[in-house]
Amino acid sequence: MHAFAQLLDSLIYTRSRNAKLKLIGDYLRVTPDPDRGWAMAALTGDLDLPGVKPALLRALIEERFDPVLFRMSREYVGDTAETIALLWPTPEGAFEAEPLSVAAVVDRLMHLSRSDAGGVLAGMLDRLDAEERFALLKMATGSLRVGVSSRLAKQALADAFGLDVDAVEEVWHGLEPPYPTLFAWAEGTGEQPTPADVPVFRPFMLAHPLEDLRVDLSDYVAEWKWDGIRVQLVHVVDATGHGETRLYSRTGDDVTRAFPDVAAAFRTPGVLDGELMVKGDVQGGTLEDGGGAASFNALQQRLGRKVVSAKMLEESPAFVRLYDILFDGAEDLRQLGWTERRARLEAFVPRLDPDRFDLSAVVEAEDFTALEAIRMGARDAAIEGMMLKRRDAPYVAGRRAGLWYKWKRDPLTADCVMMYAQRGNGRRSSYYSDYTFGCWTGGAAGEGELLPVGKAYQGITDEELRQLDRFVRHHTTNRFGPVREVERSLVLEIAFDSIHDSKRHKSGLAMRFPRIARIRTDKPAHEADTIEGLRKLVT
Repeated sequence: MHAFAQLLDSLIYTRSRNAKLKLIGDYLRVTPDPDRGWAMAALTGDLDLPGVKPALLRALIEERFDPVLFRMSREYVGDTAETIALLWPTPEGAFEAEPLSVAAVVDRLMHLSRSDAGGVLAGMLDRLDAEERFALLKMATGSLRVGVSSRLAKQALADAFGLDVDAVEEVWHGLEPPYPTLFAWAEGTGEQPTPADVPVFRPFMLAHPLEDLRVDLSDYVAEWKWDGIRVQLVHVVDATGHGETRLYSRTGDDVTRAFPDVAAAFRTPGVLDGELMVKGDVQGGTLEDGGGAASFNALQQRLGRKVVSAKMLEESPAFVRLYDILFDGAEDLRQLGWTERRARLEAFVPRLDPDRFDLSAVVEAEDFTALEAIRMGARDAAIEGMMLKRRDAPYVAGRRAGLWYKWKRDPLTADCVMMYAQRGNGRRSSYYSDYTFGCWTGGAAGEGELLPVGKAYQGITDEELRQLDRFVRHHTTNRFGPVREVERSLVLEIAFDSIHDSKRHKSGLAMRFPRIARIRTDKPAHEADTIEGLRKLVT
Protein backbone atom coordinates (compact mmCIF):
# COMPACT_ATOMS: atom_id res chain seq x y z
CA MET A 1 0.00 0.00 0.00
CA HIS A 2 2.92 2.29 0.70
CA ALA A 3 4.19 2.25 -2.90
CA PHE A 4 0.72 3.02 -4.27
CA ALA A 5 0.34 5.87 -1.78
CA GLN A 6 3.68 7.31 -2.90
CA LEU A 7 2.56 7.06 -6.54
CA LEU A 8 -0.64 9.01 -5.90
CA ASP A 9 1.22 11.63 -3.87
CA SER A 10 3.76 12.10 -6.68
CA LEU A 11 1.06 12.32 -9.35
CA ILE A 12 -0.79 15.04 -7.46
CA TYR A 13 2.27 17.30 -7.48
CA THR A 14 3.33 16.50 -11.05
CA ARG A 15 1.94 18.56 -13.93
CA SER A 16 4.05 17.23 -16.78
CA ARG A 17 2.32 14.55 -18.84
CA ASN A 18 5.60 12.79 -19.61
CA ALA A 19 6.57 12.80 -15.95
CA LYS A 20 3.23 11.23 -15.03
CA LEU A 21 3.71 8.55 -17.66
CA LYS A 22 7.12 7.72 -16.19
CA LEU A 23 5.82 7.61 -12.61
CA ILE A 24 3.03 5.18 -13.51
CA GLY A 25 5.29 3.10 -15.76
CA ASP A 26 8.00 2.77 -13.09
CA TYR A 27 5.37 1.66 -10.57
CA LEU A 28 3.92 -0.97 -12.92
CA ARG A 29 7.32 -2.41 -13.79
CA VAL A 30 8.45 -3.01 -10.20
CA THR A 31 5.14 -3.81 -8.48
CA PRO A 32 4.11 -7.49 -8.47
CA ASP A 33 0.73 -8.95 -9.43
CA PRO A 34 -2.02 -8.48 -8.39
CA ASP A 35 -1.24 -5.14 -6.71
CA ARG A 36 -0.35 -3.40 -9.97
CA GLY A 37 -3.51 -4.72 -11.62
CA TRP A 38 -5.73 -3.28 -8.90
CA ALA A 39 -3.77 -0.03 -9.08
CA MET A 40 -4.49 0.15 -12.83
CA ALA A 41 -8.17 -0.50 -12.14
CA ALA A 42 -8.19 2.41 -9.68
CA LEU A 43 -6.35 4.75 -12.08
CA THR A 44 -8.68 3.92 -14.97
CA GLY A 45 -11.88 4.16 -12.91
CA ASP A 46 -12.67 0.45 -13.24
CA LEU A 47 -12.54 -0.31 -9.51
CA ASP A 48 -15.95 -0.41 -7.83
CA LEU A 49 -16.19 -0.87 -4.06
CA PRO A 50 -19.92 -0.40 -3.41
CA GLY A 51 -19.71 -0.75 0.36
CA VAL A 52 -17.80 2.54 0.84
CA LYS A 53 -19.65 5.82 0.43
CA PRO A 54 -18.76 9.42 1.39
CA ALA A 55 -21.44 9.42 4.10
CA LEU A 56 -19.74 6.44 5.75
CA LEU A 57 -16.39 8.27 5.80
CA ARG A 58 -17.94 11.33 7.40
CA ALA A 59 -19.62 9.18 10.05
CA LEU A 60 -16.32 7.43 10.86
CA ILE A 61 -14.32 10.62 11.35
CA GLU A 62 -17.07 12.35 13.34
CA GLU A 63 -16.99 9.46 15.83
CA ARG A 64 -13.31 10.24 16.47
CA PHE A 65 -13.06 13.97 15.90
CA ASP A 66 -15.19 17.01 16.66
CA PRO A 67 -17.75 17.28 13.79
CA VAL A 68 -17.61 21.08 13.65
CA LEU A 69 -13.83 21.14 13.50
CA PHE A 70 -13.92 18.43 10.82
CA ARG A 71 -16.26 20.48 8.63
CA MET A 72 -14.14 23.59 9.09
CA SER A 73 -11.02 21.59 8.20
CA ARG A 74 -12.74 20.07 5.18
CA GLU A 75 -13.62 23.52 3.88
CA TYR A 76 -10.02 24.66 4.31
CA VAL A 77 -8.36 21.56 2.82
CA GLY A 78 -10.90 21.16 0.01
CA ASP A 79 -10.85 17.34 -0.10
CA THR A 80 -12.65 14.90 2.20
CA ALA A 81 -10.16 12.05 1.85
CA GLU A 82 -7.16 14.28 2.55
CA THR A 83 -8.89 15.87 5.56
CA ILE A 84 -9.74 12.50 7.11
CA ALA A 85 -6.27 11.12 6.37
CA LEU A 86 -4.67 14.02 8.25
CA LEU A 87 -7.12 14.11 11.17
CA TRP A 88 -7.45 10.37 11.79
CA PRO A 89 -6.00 9.57 15.24
CA THR A 90 -3.20 7.00 15.15
CA PRO A 91 -3.61 4.39 17.92
CA GLU A 92 -0.64 3.13 19.88
CA GLY A 93 1.18 0.25 18.16
CA ALA A 94 -0.58 0.96 14.86
CA PHE A 95 2.42 0.17 12.64
CA GLU A 96 3.43 -3.09 14.31
CA ALA A 97 1.03 -5.17 12.21
CA GLU A 98 1.97 -6.58 8.82
CA PRO A 99 1.78 -3.90 6.07
CA LEU A 100 -1.38 -3.92 3.98
CA SER A 101 -1.12 -4.61 0.26
CA VAL A 102 -3.37 -3.06 -2.37
CA ALA A 103 -4.75 -6.50 -3.25
CA ALA A 104 -5.55 -7.28 0.41
CA VAL A 105 -7.41 -3.99 0.80
CA VAL A 106 -9.44 -4.49 -2.38
CA ASP A 107 -10.26 -8.11 -1.61
CA ARG A 108 -11.50 -7.22 1.87
CA LEU A 109 -13.56 -4.20 0.84
CA MET A 110 -15.03 -5.90 -2.21
CA HIS A 111 -16.74 -8.60 -0.21
CA LEU A 112 -18.15 -6.43 2.56
CA SER A 113 -21.74 -5.61 3.30
CA ARG A 114 -22.46 -1.96 4.00
CA SER A 115 -23.15 -2.80 7.64
CA ASP A 116 -19.63 -4.24 8.08
CA ALA A 117 -17.79 -1.66 5.96
CA GLY A 118 -17.39 0.94 8.69
CA GLY A 119 -15.64 -1.32 11.19
CA VAL A 120 -13.36 -2.92 8.60
CA LEU A 121 -12.39 0.41 7.03
CA ALA A 122 -11.68 1.95 10.44
CA GLY A 123 -9.43 -1.00 11.31
CA MET A 124 -7.46 -0.47 8.10
CA LEU A 125 -7.09 3.26 8.72
CA ASP A 126 -5.72 2.52 12.19
CA ARG A 127 -2.86 0.53 10.60
CA LEU A 128 -1.77 3.14 8.03
CA ASP A 129 0.10 6.42 8.05
CA ALA A 130 -1.46 9.63 6.69
CA GLU A 131 -0.17 9.15 3.13
CA GLU A 132 -1.46 5.57 3.00
CA ARG A 133 -4.80 6.56 4.54
CA PHE A 134 -5.26 9.13 1.77
CA ALA A 135 -4.57 6.49 -0.91
CA LEU A 136 -6.94 4.01 0.73
CA LEU A 137 -9.80 6.51 0.95
CA LYS A 138 -9.31 7.73 -2.62
CA MET A 139 -9.27 4.18 -3.92
CA ALA A 140 -12.27 3.14 -1.82
CA THR A 141 -14.47 6.00 -3.04
CA GLY A 142 -13.38 5.65 -6.68
CA SER A 143 -12.43 9.31 -7.04
CA LEU A 144 -8.66 9.61 -7.29
CA ARG A 145 -8.50 13.15 -8.78
CA VAL A 146 -4.75 12.92 -9.39
CA GLY A 147 -4.77 14.32 -12.92
CA VAL A 148 -4.67 10.95 -14.67
CA SER A 149 -7.25 9.94 -17.26
CA SER A 150 -8.02 6.35 -18.18
CA ARG A 151 -6.24 6.85 -21.52
CA LEU A 152 -3.14 8.26 -19.82
CA ALA A 153 -2.90 5.26 -17.49
CA LYS A 154 -3.15 2.88 -20.45
CA GLN A 155 -0.55 4.91 -22.35
CA ALA A 156 1.78 4.60 -19.35
CA LEU A 157 1.32 0.83 -19.29
CA ALA A 158 1.98 0.62 -23.04
CA ASP A 159 5.10 2.79 -22.79
CA ALA A 160 6.46 0.85 -19.83
CA PHE A 161 6.30 -2.50 -21.63
CA GLY A 162 6.75 -1.46 -25.26
CA LEU A 163 3.16 -2.09 -26.33
CA ASP A 164 0.89 -0.25 -28.75
CA VAL A 165 -1.65 1.69 -26.68
CA ASP A 166 -4.33 1.11 -29.31
CA ALA A 167 -3.75 -2.65 -28.97
CA VAL A 168 -4.20 -2.27 -25.21
CA GLU A 169 -7.47 -0.35 -25.77
CA GLU A 170 -8.65 -3.07 -28.16
CA VAL A 171 -8.60 -5.75 -25.48
CA TRP A 172 -9.20 -3.68 -22.34
CA HIS A 173 -12.97 -4.15 -22.05
CA GLY A 174 -12.66 -7.89 -22.55
CA LEU A 175 -10.49 -8.19 -19.43
CA GLU A 176 -11.27 -8.13 -15.72
CA PRO A 177 -9.13 -6.59 -12.93
CA PRO A 178 -6.45 -7.29 -11.82
CA TYR A 179 -5.61 -8.10 -15.49
CA PRO A 180 -3.23 -11.07 -15.10
CA THR A 181 -3.34 -11.96 -18.82
CA LEU A 182 -2.66 -8.33 -19.78
CA PHE A 183 0.50 -8.16 -17.67
CA ALA A 184 1.61 -11.61 -18.82
CA TRP A 185 1.38 -10.37 -22.41
CA ALA A 186 3.16 -7.14 -21.47
CA GLU A 187 6.08 -9.04 -19.91
CA GLY A 188 6.29 -11.60 -22.73
CA THR A 189 5.24 -14.57 -20.63
CA GLY A 190 1.80 -14.96 -22.21
CA GLU A 191 -0.14 -14.54 -25.43
CA GLN A 192 -1.86 -11.31 -26.42
CA PRO A 193 -5.46 -11.36 -25.11
CA THR A 194 -8.05 -11.46 -27.87
CA PRO A 195 -11.33 -9.54 -28.00
CA ALA A 196 -13.05 -12.30 -29.98
CA ASP A 197 -16.72 -12.88 -29.02
CA VAL A 198 -16.64 -9.96 -26.58
CA PRO A 199 -18.18 -6.52 -27.37
CA VAL A 200 -15.03 -4.55 -26.61
CA PHE A 201 -14.34 -0.84 -27.01
CA ARG A 202 -12.23 0.49 -29.90
CA PRO A 203 -10.58 3.91 -29.53
CA PHE A 204 -12.42 6.71 -31.29
CA MET A 205 -11.01 8.77 -34.12
CA LEU A 206 -10.87 12.40 -32.98
CA ALA A 207 -10.55 15.78 -34.66
CA HIS A 208 -8.36 18.86 -34.38
CA PRO A 209 -10.02 22.31 -34.11
CA LEU A 210 -10.19 23.98 -37.52
CA GLU A 211 -9.31 27.45 -36.16
CA ASP A 212 -8.23 29.71 -39.09
CA LEU A 213 -7.48 26.89 -41.52
CA ARG A 214 -9.46 26.57 -44.76
CA VAL A 215 -9.69 23.26 -46.63
CA ASP A 216 -10.45 22.21 -50.20
CA LEU A 217 -13.88 20.56 -50.38
CA SER A 218 -12.67 18.33 -53.18
CA ASP A 219 -10.44 16.63 -50.57
CA TYR A 220 -12.75 16.96 -47.55
CA VAL A 221 -16.40 16.21 -46.87
CA ALA A 222 -18.55 18.16 -44.41
CA GLU A 223 -20.93 16.58 -41.89
CA TRP A 224 -22.99 18.08 -39.11
CA LYS A 225 -21.58 17.82 -35.60
CA TRP A 226 -24.68 17.01 -33.54
CA ASP A 227 -25.18 18.17 -29.95
CA GLY A 228 -25.41 14.89 -28.04
CA ILE A 229 -22.76 12.47 -26.79
CA ARG A 230 -20.61 10.45 -29.14
CA VAL A 231 -21.03 6.71 -28.69
CA GLN A 232 -19.76 3.47 -30.11
CA LEU A 233 -22.30 0.69 -30.71
CA VAL A 234 -20.90 -2.85 -30.56
CA HIS A 235 -22.78 -6.08 -31.19
CA VAL A 236 -21.05 -9.46 -31.38
CA VAL A 237 -22.32 -13.03 -31.63
CA ASP A 238 -20.28 -15.77 -29.94
CA ALA A 239 -19.74 -19.35 -31.10
CA THR A 240 -22.95 -20.51 -29.42
CA GLY A 241 -25.04 -17.93 -31.30
CA HIS A 242 -25.55 -15.70 -28.27
CA GLY A 243 -25.42 -11.99 -29.11
CA GLU A 244 -24.43 -9.12 -26.84
CA THR A 245 -24.62 -5.34 -27.33
CA ARG A 246 -22.76 -2.58 -25.55
CA LEU A 247 -22.69 1.20 -25.87
CA TYR A 248 -19.47 3.02 -25.05
CA SER A 249 -18.85 6.73 -24.54
CA ARG A 250 -15.89 8.50 -26.10
CA THR A 251 -13.82 7.82 -22.97
CA GLY A 252 -14.62 4.10 -23.06
CA ASP A 253 -17.25 4.13 -20.31
CA ASP A 254 -19.98 1.51 -20.70
CA VAL A 255 -23.29 3.44 -20.86
CA THR A 256 -25.46 0.51 -21.94
CA ARG A 257 -27.57 0.46 -18.77
CA ALA A 258 -28.57 4.11 -19.20
CA PHE A 259 -29.84 3.45 -22.75
CA PRO A 260 -31.40 -0.03 -22.79
CA ASP A 261 -33.83 1.03 -25.54
CA VAL A 262 -30.98 1.68 -27.97
CA ALA A 263 -29.05 -1.44 -26.92
CA ALA A 264 -32.12 -3.63 -27.41
CA ALA A 265 -32.63 -2.24 -30.92
CA PHE A 266 -29.05 -2.90 -32.10
CA ARG A 267 -28.94 -6.59 -33.01
CA THR A 268 -26.83 -6.58 -36.17
CA PRO A 269 -23.19 -7.69 -35.74
CA GLY A 270 -20.85 -4.76 -36.23
CA VAL A 271 -19.31 -1.67 -34.68
CA LEU A 272 -20.73 1.78 -35.43
CA ASP A 273 -19.78 5.35 -34.46
CA GLY A 274 -22.51 7.93 -33.93
CA GLU A 275 -24.14 10.63 -31.82
CA LEU A 276 -26.53 9.56 -29.07
CA MET A 277 -29.50 11.91 -28.61
CA VAL A 278 -33.12 11.88 -27.51
CA LYS A 279 -36.06 12.61 -29.74
CA GLY A 280 -37.74 15.99 -29.84
CA ASP A 281 -39.43 18.48 -32.09
CA VAL A 282 -36.28 20.33 -33.09
CA GLN A 283 -35.66 20.68 -36.81
CA GLY A 284 -32.91 18.71 -38.46
CA GLY A 285 -34.07 15.19 -37.71
CA THR A 286 -34.62 12.50 -40.32
CA LEU A 287 -36.12 9.68 -38.27
CA GLU A 288 -39.01 8.02 -40.08
CA ASP A 289 -41.49 8.85 -37.30
CA GLY A 290 -40.90 12.56 -37.92
CA GLY A 291 -39.13 13.30 -34.64
CA GLY A 292 -35.86 15.18 -34.70
CA ALA A 293 -33.20 15.66 -32.02
CA ALA A 294 -34.08 17.41 -28.77
CA SER A 295 -31.62 19.64 -26.92
CA PHE A 296 -28.68 18.30 -24.96
CA ASN A 297 -30.55 19.24 -21.78
CA ALA A 298 -33.15 16.57 -22.59
CA LEU A 299 -30.41 13.96 -23.05
CA GLN A 300 -28.76 14.97 -19.79
CA GLN A 301 -31.75 13.67 -17.80
CA ARG A 302 -30.74 10.14 -18.78
CA LEU A 303 -26.95 10.35 -18.53
CA GLY A 304 -25.30 8.65 -15.56
CA ARG A 305 -28.39 6.66 -14.55
CA LYS A 306 -27.97 3.02 -13.63
CA VAL A 307 -31.70 2.38 -13.84
CA VAL A 308 -34.01 4.17 -16.29
CA SER A 309 -37.72 4.25 -15.47
CA ALA A 310 -40.39 3.22 -17.94
CA LYS A 311 -41.74 6.77 -17.82
CA MET A 312 -38.38 8.22 -18.85
CA LEU A 313 -38.00 5.67 -21.64
CA GLU A 314 -41.38 6.76 -22.96
CA GLU A 315 -40.92 10.52 -22.52
CA SER A 316 -37.28 10.71 -23.65
CA PRO A 317 -36.69 7.92 -26.19
CA ALA A 318 -33.09 7.76 -27.36
CA PHE A 319 -31.69 7.24 -30.83
CA VAL A 320 -28.30 7.33 -32.56
CA ARG A 321 -27.43 9.43 -35.59
CA LEU A 322 -24.69 7.43 -37.30
CA TYR A 323 -21.37 8.88 -38.48
CA ASP A 324 -19.15 5.93 -39.35
CA ILE A 325 -18.69 2.15 -39.44
CA LEU A 326 -15.67 0.35 -37.97
CA PHE A 327 -16.73 -3.29 -38.40
CA ASP A 328 -19.35 -4.91 -40.62
CA GLY A 329 -19.87 -8.18 -38.83
CA ALA A 330 -16.36 -9.49 -38.18
CA GLU A 331 -14.86 -7.53 -41.11
CA ASP A 332 -12.57 -4.70 -39.97
CA LEU A 333 -13.19 -1.64 -42.17
CA ARG A 334 -11.00 0.87 -40.35
CA GLN A 335 -8.22 0.88 -42.95
CA LEU A 336 -10.61 1.86 -45.72
CA GLY A 337 -10.90 5.53 -46.68
CA TRP A 338 -13.88 7.58 -45.52
CA THR A 339 -15.59 7.38 -48.94
CA GLU A 340 -15.54 3.57 -48.92
CA ARG A 341 -16.63 3.36 -45.29
CA ARG A 342 -19.49 5.77 -45.97
CA ALA A 343 -20.76 3.52 -48.77
CA ARG A 344 -20.60 0.50 -46.41
CA LEU A 345 -22.42 2.48 -43.71
CA GLU A 346 -25.18 3.49 -46.12
CA ALA A 347 -25.60 -0.18 -47.02
CA PHE A 348 -25.60 -1.17 -43.31
CA VAL A 349 -28.22 1.33 -42.06
CA PRO A 350 -31.25 -0.28 -43.81
CA ARG A 351 -30.68 -3.38 -41.65
CA LEU A 352 -31.34 -1.32 -38.50
CA ASP A 353 -34.50 -0.19 -36.73
CA PRO A 354 -35.38 3.17 -38.36
CA ASP A 355 -37.05 4.27 -35.12
CA ARG A 356 -33.68 4.16 -33.30
CA PHE A 357 -31.03 4.79 -35.97
CA ASP A 358 -30.55 7.17 -38.85
CA LEU A 359 -27.69 8.47 -40.95
CA SER A 360 -26.01 11.82 -40.34
CA ALA A 361 -26.34 13.81 -43.54
CA VAL A 362 -23.43 15.06 -45.62
CA VAL A 363 -23.53 18.84 -46.07
CA GLU A 364 -23.30 19.84 -49.71
CA ALA A 365 -21.71 23.19 -50.63
CA GLU A 366 -20.11 24.71 -53.73
CA ASP A 367 -17.09 26.00 -51.85
CA PHE A 368 -15.82 26.85 -48.40
CA THR A 369 -17.48 30.28 -48.37
CA ALA A 370 -20.88 28.70 -49.08
CA LEU A 371 -20.21 26.09 -46.38
CA GLU A 372 -19.46 28.83 -43.86
CA ALA A 373 -22.81 30.47 -44.63
CA ILE A 374 -24.62 27.14 -44.08
CA ARG A 375 -22.85 26.65 -40.75
CA MET A 376 -23.83 30.13 -39.52
CA GLY A 377 -27.53 29.29 -39.80
CA ALA A 378 -27.40 25.95 -37.99
CA ARG A 379 -27.87 26.98 -34.35
CA ASP A 380 -31.56 26.01 -34.10
CA ALA A 381 -31.18 22.40 -35.20
CA ALA A 382 -29.52 20.63 -32.23
CA ILE A 383 -26.25 21.14 -34.07
CA GLU A 384 -22.93 21.92 -32.41
CA GLY A 385 -21.06 22.74 -35.60
CA MET A 386 -19.50 20.83 -38.47
CA MET A 387 -16.97 18.07 -39.01
CA LEU A 388 -14.58 18.19 -41.97
CA LYS A 389 -13.24 14.74 -42.88
CA ARG A 390 -10.62 13.89 -45.45
CA ARG A 391 -12.25 11.64 -48.05
CA ASP A 392 -9.36 9.16 -48.19
CA ALA A 393 -8.69 9.07 -44.43
CA PRO A 394 -8.76 5.68 -42.68
CA TYR A 395 -10.37 5.41 -39.24
CA VAL A 396 -7.40 5.75 -36.87
CA ALA A 397 -7.43 6.19 -33.10
CA GLY A 398 -6.80 9.58 -31.56
CA ARG A 399 -6.16 12.94 -33.23
CA ARG A 400 -4.11 12.73 -36.42
CA ALA A 401 -3.08 15.96 -38.12
CA GLY A 402 -4.80 16.74 -41.39
CA LEU A 403 -7.46 14.01 -41.30
CA TRP A 404 -10.46 15.29 -39.32
CA TYR A 405 -11.30 18.83 -38.21
CA LYS A 406 -14.07 20.04 -35.92
CA TRP A 407 -15.56 23.42 -36.79
CA LYS A 408 -17.71 24.34 -33.82
CA ARG A 409 -20.21 27.16 -34.04
CA ASP A 410 -19.32 30.41 -32.31
CA PRO A 411 -20.42 30.50 -28.65
CA LEU A 412 -23.20 32.68 -27.31
CA THR A 413 -22.33 35.18 -24.59
CA ALA A 414 -24.18 36.89 -21.76
CA ASP A 415 -23.18 39.37 -19.05
CA CYS A 416 -24.09 37.83 -15.68
CA VAL A 417 -23.62 38.88 -12.06
CA MET A 418 -21.61 36.69 -9.67
CA MET A 419 -23.86 35.50 -6.81
CA TYR A 420 -22.08 32.64 -5.00
CA ALA A 421 -18.65 31.04 -4.85
CA GLN A 422 -17.23 27.77 -3.57
CA ARG A 423 -13.76 26.32 -3.19
CA GLY A 424 -12.47 24.08 -5.94
CA ASN A 425 -10.76 20.69 -5.75
CA GLY A 426 -7.19 19.52 -6.24
CA ARG A 427 -4.73 22.32 -6.87
CA ARG A 428 -7.62 24.82 -6.74
CA SER A 429 -8.74 23.75 -3.27
CA SER A 430 -7.23 26.89 -1.70
CA TYR A 431 -9.17 29.20 -4.03
CA TYR A 432 -12.80 30.13 -4.45
CA SER A 433 -12.89 28.96 -8.04
CA ASP A 434 -16.45 27.69 -8.68
CA TYR A 435 -18.85 30.55 -9.37
CA THR A 436 -22.63 30.72 -9.60
CA PHE A 437 -23.95 33.67 -11.61
CA GLY A 438 -27.35 35.09 -12.45
CA CYS A 439 -29.38 37.53 -14.54
CA TRP A 440 -32.12 39.99 -13.67
CA THR A 441 -35.84 39.34 -13.77
CA GLY A 442 -38.05 42.12 -15.05
CA GLY A 443 -38.16 43.85 -18.39
CA ALA A 444 -35.04 45.97 -17.93
CA ALA A 445 -31.56 45.24 -16.62
CA GLY A 446 -31.13 45.94 -12.92
CA GLU A 447 -34.83 45.55 -12.16
CA GLY A 448 -36.46 42.74 -10.20
CA GLU A 449 -34.17 40.15 -8.63
CA LEU A 450 -31.19 38.06 -9.65
CA LEU A 451 -31.89 34.43 -10.49
CA PRO A 452 -29.08 31.89 -11.03
CA VAL A 453 -28.64 30.80 -14.63
CA GLY A 454 -25.43 28.77 -14.43
CA LYS A 455 -22.23 27.74 -12.69
CA ALA A 456 -18.70 27.74 -14.12
CA TYR A 457 -15.08 27.29 -13.16
CA GLN A 458 -13.46 27.09 -16.59
CA GLY A 459 -12.05 29.72 -18.94
CA ILE A 460 -10.02 31.85 -16.53
CA THR A 461 -6.27 32.25 -16.23
CA ASP A 462 -4.37 31.78 -12.97
CA GLU A 463 -4.17 35.55 -12.53
CA GLU A 464 -7.92 35.93 -13.10
CA LEU A 465 -8.51 33.11 -10.60
CA ARG A 466 -6.54 35.02 -7.96
CA GLN A 467 -8.45 38.21 -8.82
CA LEU A 468 -11.82 36.51 -8.40
CA ASP A 469 -10.70 34.76 -5.21
CA ARG A 470 -9.76 38.15 -3.69
CA PHE A 471 -13.14 39.55 -4.67
CA VAL A 472 -14.95 36.67 -2.95
CA ARG A 473 -12.93 37.00 0.26
CA HIS A 474 -13.38 40.78 0.46
CA HIS A 475 -17.05 40.93 -0.57
CA THR A 476 -18.66 37.99 1.23
CA THR A 477 -22.11 38.87 2.61
CA ASN A 478 -23.28 35.45 3.86
CA ARG A 479 -22.16 31.85 4.23
CA PHE A 480 -24.00 28.57 3.69
CA GLY A 481 -21.62 25.77 4.67
CA PRO A 482 -18.83 25.77 2.06
CA VAL A 483 -20.69 28.29 -0.13
CA ARG A 484 -20.14 32.04 0.13
CA GLU A 485 -22.72 34.55 -1.00
CA VAL A 486 -21.07 37.67 -2.39
CA GLU A 487 -21.97 41.27 -3.00
CA ARG A 488 -23.90 41.54 -6.27
CA SER A 489 -21.48 43.92 -7.94
CA LEU A 490 -19.16 41.94 -10.23
CA VAL A 491 -20.14 41.16 -13.83
CA LEU A 492 -18.75 38.12 -15.65
CA GLU A 493 -19.07 37.64 -19.40
CA ILE A 494 -20.16 34.02 -19.78
CA ALA A 495 -19.68 32.09 -23.01
CA PHE A 496 -21.90 29.05 -23.61
CA ASP A 497 -22.81 26.72 -26.46
CA SER A 498 -26.60 26.92 -26.10
CA ILE A 499 -29.34 27.57 -23.57
CA HIS A 500 -32.47 25.54 -22.93
CA ASP A 501 -35.67 25.53 -20.89
CA SER A 502 -35.23 23.62 -17.64
CA LYS A 503 -37.71 22.65 -14.93
CA ARG A 504 -34.86 21.93 -12.52
CA HIS A 505 -33.63 25.53 -12.31
CA LYS A 506 -35.37 28.43 -10.57
CA SER A 507 -34.73 30.68 -13.54
CA GLY A 508 -36.27 28.10 -15.89
CA LEU A 509 -33.08 28.09 -17.99
CA ALA A 510 -30.00 25.89 -18.23
CA MET A 511 -26.77 26.75 -20.08
CA ARG A 512 -24.81 24.18 -22.06
CA PHE A 513 -21.08 24.21 -21.23
CA PRO A 514 -20.80 27.66 -19.61
CA ARG A 515 -17.31 29.12 -19.13
CA ILE A 516 -15.98 32.50 -18.10
CA ALA A 517 -14.93 34.57 -21.12
CA ARG A 518 -13.75 37.64 -19.20
CA ILE A 519 -14.24 39.71 -16.05
CA ARG A 520 -16.32 42.83 -16.81
CA THR A 521 -14.92 45.33 -14.31
CA ASP A 522 -15.95 48.00 -16.81
CA LYS A 523 -19.66 47.20 -16.50
CA PRO A 524 -21.93 47.96 -13.50
CA ALA A 525 -24.03 45.09 -12.19
CA HIS A 526 -27.36 46.79 -12.93
CA GLU A 527 -26.50 46.70 -16.65
CA ALA A 528 -26.09 42.90 -16.74
CA ASP A 529 -28.42 40.85 -18.94
CA THR A 530 -31.98 39.82 -18.10
CA ILE A 531 -33.72 36.47 -17.98
CA GLU A 532 -36.04 37.71 -20.73
CA GLY A 533 -33.04 38.51 -22.91
CA LEU A 534 -31.58 35.04 -22.41
CA ARG A 535 -34.92 33.46 -23.16
CA LYS A 536 -34.71 34.83 -26.71
CA LEU A 537 -31.64 32.60 -27.22
CA VAL A 538 -33.38 29.39 -26.13
CA THR A 539 -33.02 26.58 -28.71
